[in-house]
Amino acid sequence: MINSKESYSKFIKSEAKRLGFLSCGISKAGFLEKEAPRLENWLNNNYNGQMAYMANHFDKRLDPTLLVDDAKSVVSLLLNYYPSETQNPDSYKISKYAYGQDYHFVIREKLNEFLFSIQQNIGEVSGRAFVDSAPVLDKAWAAKSGLGWIGKNSNLLTQKTGSFYFIAELIIDLDLEYDHAVTDHCGSCTACLDACPTQAIVAPYVVDGSKCISYFTIELKDNIPMEMKGKFDDWAFGCDVCQDVCPWNRFSKPHDEPLLNANSELLSMSKKDWIEITEETFKKVFKDSPLKRSKFNGLQRNILFLE
Repeated sequence: MINSKESYSKFIKSEAKRLGFLSCGISKAGFLEKEAPRLENWLNNNYNGQMAYMANHFDKRLDPTLLVDDAKSVVSLLLNYYPSETQNPDSYKISKYAYGQDYHFVIREKLNEFLFSIQQNIGEVSGRAFVDSAPVLDKAWAAKSGLGWIGKNSNLLTQKTGSFYFIAELIIDLDLEYDHAVTDHCGSCTACLDACPTQAIVAPYVVDGSKCISYFTIELKDNIPMEMKGKFDDWAFGCDVCQDVCPWNRFSKPHDEPLLNANSELLSMSKKDWIEITEETFKKVFKDSPLKRSKFNGLQRNILFLE
């Protein structure tokens, strides 16, 4: 059995690598003081739009010790999803994270194995795994543990690999050695603010979620407001514009996770194919895909809006 904070931390980071994670950082579980006023202001400005769930569990979002009994450490993990191939240029655009299988299932399986391995090698450790499905401020914890800084587009950025990755956590009741935040390297760059088709980045580091193309095409259940007509740049599910223009994403390298490999049918589809897709075909081709989230009717609504 491993038996010191230093060796626990080394083991956890080596296991993260073995499981295919891009990087792993560790921070002390506790109240996120700096994030509290930011989150409050963001909600007061109604930047969450119809995402009412963002206002729920305010205290839990800021303090993981309220989510996990006796939580001591937040282990933050990044999983690369940058694809080696992209879509047919004559197509409605799908966000790159949705090219393969639904990441929730892919990552959850890795996290379950990760927690089991920690318990097998370190001993009685309790905790919970989180993949974008509970009130955890993923980006804040990843930044706190030194995995990158939160950029002007509000995404986590890293110098070596950009921002095309998923963020996940294990929150556990084990004291570990803690990492430190890195400095911001956005400098005077405003590429993301200048490129956003709907001006959703209302100020550096502040995104009005209710103006984001990803919000309109995935989260919004009502009709898309007509004042957005012609502003979507052919995005039918999600949007990658603020990441595509970010200079740090010049360093993105293709992932090596087979389950996230691009669906070949999705890559080859033309605009005509998207317009003509039937519900039966949609269910068959995208049965394990993040596209299921918008459902067939939601995708149809988005495509009609783009025409």
